[in-house]
Amino acid sequence: MSGLVALAAAGLAACGGSGGGGGATITLYNGQHVQTTDALVQAFEAQTGIDVLVHTDDESVLADQIVTEGGRSPADVLFTENTPALAYLQNKHLLAHLDTSVRTTTEARYNSAQGDWVGISARVGVIVYNPALLKASDLPTSVLQLAEPRYRGLLALAPGETDFQPIVTSVLRAKGKAATVAWLEGMKANAAGHIYPDNETIVSEVNRGQVAIGVINQYYWYRLRAEIGASAMHAVITTFAPRDPGYVIDVSGAAVLASSQHRADATRFVQFLTTKKAQEIIGHGDSFEYPIDAGVMTAAPETPFSRLRPNSITLSQLGDGAAAVALLLEVQLL
Repeated sequence: MSGLVALAAAGLAACGGSGGGGGATITLYNGQHVQTTDALVQAFEAQTGIDVLVHTDDESVLADQIVTEGGRSPADVLFTENTPALAYLQNKHLLAHLDTSVRTTTEARYNSAQGDWVGISARVGVIVYNPALLKASDLPTSVLQLAEPRYRGLLALAPGETDFQPIVTSVLRAKGKAATVAWLEGMKANAAGHIYPDNETIVSEVNRGQVAIGVINQYYWYRLRAEIGASAMHAVITTFAPRDPGYVIDVSGAAVLASSQHRADATRFVQFLTTKKAQEIIGHGDSFEYPIDAGVMTAAPETPFSRLRPNSITLSQLGDGAAAVALLLEVQLL
């Protein structure tokens, strides 16, 4: 496929869509985690009486599906884990411009500069490691160090994860193409035997002691702990040094499709996602993502969002992820 690389089967799987029964229905293409979306959709339906038909798949699959469908797409809203899929569609002029009233609720740096999508929630890249296999004193302070020979056989990698692409883009902007290719080649060699399909597998395998270290978004660790209990958690998370290229904030966003036949109701849904009520659902739910709203804290004892010290790369600079995908293909990690 052109553009984003499809990481899952092309068929769309329905996962929700019952609700208030007010007669109106919108279709949501959902690339977010089901835990997050289900609770938000249920609250919106109860509040508005608008039914939301949900189709869930990997965000890159959905983005390519929208391009294929063009003006015939049944989708009214796209909700993603990361912004590159939104930037990809924005560049193809497939997203509707959102009214200022929708965009002003969220801090401008987490929205599209062109006004075509808004940030909803966020995650941060962290190190996950097993102290039984790797001492804290031996941890890298930079994601670049994970390509060093000392991590040979210790590293877990999920190069097909859309969460990994922003880190590749961040390294590319900081160090250039040649250094980024060398870094990816080193990571590939170090992760031989431990290249996994997703971050869930990384955190599980690190926790089980099958591999020593990996890079994930922080919420995967919290989700595993909620699933198996704190006493069964052997893995630990920590951040890279402040401003390191691996210390990246990933933003989940939502947009209305330019082809939507229900634009008013679709816009209402996107606006709902930015409200205090929706942000509190995110902050107190089992997704363990950060609410974008600065006034809403997470229920889990996570490092407060305001205290994170990520790389300064902007969402505009992260772009559509095409350069990162191209490099991952070049080194045969995809």
